[in-house]
Amino acid sequence: MTGPNDTLETPTIATNGKRALWRDYLELTKPKVVLLIAFTAIVGMFLAVPGLPPLRALIWGTLGIWLAAASAATINHVIDQRIDGEMARTRHRPMPTGAVTEVGALCFAFALGLASMLILVLLVNSLTAALTFSSLIGYAIVYTLWLKRATPQNIVIGGAAGAAPPVLGWAAVTNAIDPNALLLFLIIFTWTPPHFWALAVARRDEYAKVGMPMLPVIYGVELTRLHILLYTVLLVVVTILPFLTRMSGLIYLLSALILDTVFLVYSWKLWTRPQPEMPMQTFRWSINYLGLLFLALLVDHYWLIHIE
Repeated sequence: MTGPNDTLETPTIATNGKRALWRDYLELTKPKVVLLIAFTAIVGMFLAVPGLPPLRALIWGTLGIWLAAASAATINHVIDQRIDGEMARTRHRPMPTGAVTEVGALCFAFALGLASMLILVLLVNSLTAALTFSSLIGYAIVYTLWLKRATPQNIVIGGAAGAAPPVLGWAAVTNAIDPNALLLFLIIFTWTPPHFWALAVARRDEYAKVGMPMLPVIYGVELTRLHILLYTVLLVVVTILPFLTRMSGLIYLLSALILDTVFLVYSWKLWTRPQPEMPMQTFRWSINYLGLLFLALLVDHYWLIHIE
C-alpha cells in the first residue's frame, strides 16, 4: 500500500560503527514514504467532514493505516532483498547486509499488519480495515512480487495501491467511499508514473542490471521522457477536477496551477534537454509537489468553511 513511491529512503545511521537493531527495523518500514502516505490519509479525513474529524477516527485511523503501510514496506524489503543487494542505491538496506534476517523481517511485518487490522476493525470500522488490507496485499504481493517483474507498465497498474490512502482516511471518518475521495485517489494515481519514471530514468542501468523491466529499460529513455511529459499534462487536467466539481475553491485552484506549472517545466526540460541531473531534479520536485498539493487542499477546505 506504499505504492511505487518507495524511494524516500531513511539513511542508515551508525552508532559507534555499528547500526542499532531498532534502526534497522525502522528502516524496513520506509518511514519517509509512510509519512507521506499518512499525510494524504489525514487530508482525506479532514476533507471528509465540514468541521473537524472525530478524534477517535483521526487517531486510530491514522495509526492503523500507518502500521499497514509499514507492514507492506517491510514485506517489500523481504521480497526485493536479492535485487536490492545488486543495486548501488539499495545494497546497504538491512536485508542485503544481513542486519535483519528474513524470519525476523517477516515476523515484524506480520506483527505490524495484525496490529493494523485489529486497530481498524475494533476501533475504526470494517470498511477501512478491508480497504487497507486490500491495499497492503495490492502493494506487497501483487505489485512487488508480480507486476514489478512482469511488465513495463508496473508503475501505472501498481499505482492503485499507493493512491489508496486518501480513500482510506475518508472511509475511516465516514464509513463510506465518496466520489470526492476517489478524486484524491485519481490525483495520486496519475502522479505516480511521472514521479517514479523520473527516478527510473536516472537509475536505468541499475534496473537493467537486475533484470527489472522498467519502462526506460524496455523502451528506452527517450520514450520514457515523453511519457513523463504526457502524464504530467494529464495530471494538470486531473488536479483541476476538485475545483470543477466544487470540492475545492480558488485557493486550491491557484495553488494547483502554480505547482502544475513547475512540474510541467521540469517535465518539459527533461524531455527537450536531457541533462544528467534533470531526472533526479524532476523526481525530487514531484515529492514536494504532492505534499504541497494536498496541503493546498486542506487549507482551501477550511478557508471555504470560514467564509461560509
